[in-house]
Amino acid sequence: MNPDLVPVRRALISVSDKTGLIELAAVLTREFGVEIISTGGTARTLAAAGVKVKDVSQITGFPEMMDGRVKTLHPVVHGGLLALRDNPEHVAAMQGHGIEAIDLLIVNLYPFEQVTAREDCLLENAIENIDIGGPAMIRSAAKNHRSVAVVTDATEYDSLLAQLRSHSGATQLSFRNTLAAAAFARTARYDAAINQYLQRHYTQTASGLPAVLAPVLQLQQTLRYGENPHQAGALYAPAGEKRGIAGARQLHGKALSYMNLLDADAAMALVSEFSEPAAAIIKHANPCGCATATTLSEAFDLAYAGDPVAAFGGIVAFNQRVDKATAEKIVAGKRFIEVLLAPQFAPEALALLQQRWADCRVLCVEKPDVESLTYRSISGGALVQTADNAGFDQSMARVVSKRQPDAEQWRDIAFAALTCKHVKSNAITLVRNGQLLGAGAGQMSRVTSCRLCVELANQNGHGEKLAGATAASDAFFPFPDGPEILIAAGAKAIVQPGGSKKDDLTIALCDQHDVALVFTAVRHFRH
Repeated sequence: MNPDLVPVRRALISVSDKTGLIELAAVLTREFGVEIISTGGTARTLAAAGVKVKDVSQITGFPEMMDGRVKTLHPVVHGGLLALRDNPEHVAAMQGHGIEAIDLLIVNLYPFEQVTAREDCLLENAIENIDIGGPAMIRSAAKNHRSVAVVTDATEYDSLLAQLRSHSGATQLSFRNTLAAAAFARTARYDAAINQYLQRHYTQTASGLPAVLAPVLQLQQTLRYGENPHQAGALYAPAGEKRGIAGARQLHGKALSYMNLLDADAAMALVSEFSEPAAAIIKHANPCGCATATTLSEAFDLAYAGDPVAAFGGIVAFNQRVDKATAEKIVAGKRFIEVLLAPQFAPEALALLQQRWADCRVLCVEKPDVESLTYRSISGGALVQTADNAGFDQSMARVVSKRQPDAEQWRDIAFAALTCKHVKSNAITLVRNGQLLGAGAGQMSRVTSCRLCVELANQNGHGEKLAGATAASDAFFPFPDGPEILIAAGAKAIVQPGGSKKDDLTIALCDQHDVALVFTAVRHFRH
């Protein structure tokens, strides 16, 4: 017999998720004559279904106690899982203490992640859903995978039965190796979830950031490549979670790329800033178009008109359900769009988009949850910060110029500040009537960003709209040279954080030209 093959004669089953349990156990006993040991609710479920099962208390000599907290933490259980079958001392210990080998462990854990995801979850309920015996058994079986097969998820049942049928009731070492790796990944994810939950309640540092980070992400999708063809790329996300862009439902088009996902995330983050109908177009992580309007179709028209050249091959996001009227606007003309995303698509709208482009990716993405932390990898570690969830609050803004903004300018001040927040620093935006006219992004000096912003606005035919436009800066102007460029272009209102030693010069400049100047005291660097 192949020494890599281990016959499954005895199995311990203890599962919280009972999906497929009865069918699996019936096959194990009927086809392969496996003796089944089980615990608590699992044993009762099997017995009620007519499956022959032995309660774990019968082999340990102890009843379940302390509300089920103690039932499998016993040498008879862990000795049966951990014993090396080819080690004479281990075999002698088993014989001397009446320990029988367990060849197969099937365990899934208390639903800690699902319980704590509920808004009404109380701390004491979370604590009671921390599994102790399950992870202990999984680790014992996975450590001894040379002799024991360990199954931690109902999705593995079919492959287990196929393995047993292919090898006359035995498992191959290569199969057990794969199961063991999956088992340790499962306990890692489980412990990480517990760690993150308890740190939120108990062990944050003075900064509010966690003392230890233990995010465990599971491979969701292998991408064609990363940012460039010579780089491998993949999408990872927490197992079982469907959130944000990582959890998007693709309705149409070819496979997503690394850059598609990055830009789609930036696009959804921008349109999610607005409650009124909004559209945004992202190119290389920066908005080249953004607008709000009374209808989604009008918002799209305005957003696309912001920079039609840059919009070619861009990512388009909406914050509301795409209706037929909006889809008709999208498919008109000779446009090339890489990705379209929205919370929903009307059936007739989706049909139009599918007919227009074979490859355009259409994604259904709910408004993302507000993130608490953001992460950036650096060589040898990671940078972590609380997320920039600050919006624009007019009540907290301070008008420092003689001119007071009128109602229309206040609306554009808010829009300009929010769009500027999503432009790479140094960032400048020019807007008019809820439409992004130009953006200066990622420049080494703020003056250069101002020049670029004005140049793009003029280049895209917005010269007339610049007269009376509103400008925003993601950080303070160190000198009045940047505002001079914006005012010369026609800006009549400027919003910025303030805080420069030369603020008085910028204020004087705005007063000289009858320009409203608003300080927010909130910086939005985006590197």
